Amino acid sequence: MEKKKNSFLKDYGMVILTGLVIGAAAVLLTKLGNPKNMGFCIACFLRDISGAMGFHGAAVVQYYRPEIVGLVVGSMVMALVTKEWKAQGGSSPFTRFVLGALVMIGALVFLGCPLRMVIRIGGGDLNAVVGLLGFIVGIVIGTIPLRKGFTLNRAYKQSKLEGLAFPIALVVFFIVSVATVLLKSSTEGPGSMRAPILVSLIVALIVGALCQRSRLCMAGGIRDAVMFKDFKLITGFVAIIVAVLVGNLIVNGGVKFSFADQPIAHSDGLFNFLGMAMVGWGSVLLGGCPLRQLILAGEGNSDSAVTLLGFICGAAISHNFGLASSAAGIGAGPVAIVMVVGFIILAIVSVCNMKKGA
Repeated sequence: MEKKKNSFLKDYGMVILTGLVIGAAAVLLTKLGNPKNMGFCIACFLRDISGAMGFHGAAVVQYYRPEIVGLVVGSMVMALVTKEWKAQGGSSPFTRFVLGALVMIGALVFLGCPLRMVIRIGGGDLNAVVGLLGFIVGIVIGTIPLRKGFTLNRAYKQSKLEGLAFPIALVVFFIVSVATVLLKSSTEGPGSMRAPILVSLIVALIVGALCQRSRLCMAGGIRDAVMFKDFKLITGFVAIIVAVLVGNLIVNGGVKFSFADQPIAHSDGLFNFLGMAMVGWGSVLLGGCPLRQLILAGEGNSDSAVTLLGFICGAAISHNFGLASSAAGIGAGPVAIVMVVGFIILAIVSVCNMKKGA
């Protein structure tokens, strides 16, 4: 019995701890100024960074989020300490860039990445439950090509500079954002809602380090459950939801479970479902959700860095062409057409990268 207990703690303990810390951190950062139900959102924060860099002109979502910097640097430091840092890349970079853009487009149709999805569930947003169903369906579809030998080919060893380039660039622009007025910064809307910079950075450093050790991945958890009946990573999902729910009960005095009037969310069920289905499918093909891509980039993986550039470009496309949703509903642009095209591209990538004869 003692051996089973120790085995459980060894296999699940770090994942559960990471989930609890993320959930608590999300509640803390929200209390200190981040948008409600958005203590941590990789898609939203990369979208804000895209705006801060001037890649899109949506004035209400422009801010160089220190949380993104902290997640990457925290992962990098932990990987260096544990001697797991390794510069590698070269695995279908352009395909990864395109997939990253599609994942971001889907996330901004839903209004959040998989991490914000579970944070929204813990905050009582039932629209996120619809998104979760779409996310699961997208992942299940994505496992079909995986079973048939899907691969974006192997990564190769690269120079240390190549592996460090993305974290260094993040830090440099972060310093620019703090020390100058060269980058754009929202004065209203979600981009103007922010926790203190130092607190955001420290919290994200801790979360990044924990995620590097636990390998927590929203898409990977469901993928592993479907393909291998391995539910370890899913416990991280549950832990985040529980921590956010309990945190909101303590800090805010309660949680309102509803579809209507949720912060920075819309109630279009079809597009909530389809947006997260695109995120799920694309994340499986990429080998990890947006959070996992940040952690891998910190570990020296330039393929994940390219994927993150795809996310940033996808955010610019979403806002420049009216694809991003808002609390009022889906965007005014050709959202349905782009979603259909996006799913077709995902299908083509899936089929063309399956091993022949598998």
